[in-house]
Amino acid sequence: MLFNIVIVFHVIVTISLVLVVLLQSSKGTALAGSAFGGGGGGGGGSFGGTRSSPLSRATTVLAVLFMLNCIALTVLNADTSNRTGVPNPDARSVVTEQVQKEIAAQQAAAALQNPAGDSLLAPP
Repeated sequence: MLFNIVIVFHVIVTISLVLVVLLQSSKGTALAGSAFGGGGGGGGGSFGGTRSSPLSRATTVLAVLFMLNCIALTVLNADTSNRTGVPNPDARSVVTEQVQKEIAAQQAAAALQNPAGDSLLAPP
């Protein structure tokens, strides 16, 4: 139950993070605009101490939430699964069982055709 709640929270944080990143204006447009004759606009303090916008702060908060949520999902998943990576080692595959039955049937048919027990691959 807790795992499902964390998954839903993770989806909400992920969608919010994508939207906030897409809403931000690119900082590289001024540089690219001036390089190709566009003028670019005001410098905006390339290396100076500028105040961060609310979208920038929201991006930072959502990114931190995203990372913490990823760690939480990893921990929760490690608690629910075994260490081998196989969901249930006792589970049997229907396909594997069917193939094993077919191989056994082919071997039985081959034994009936060659009752002497001679190898089919041995030279005569």
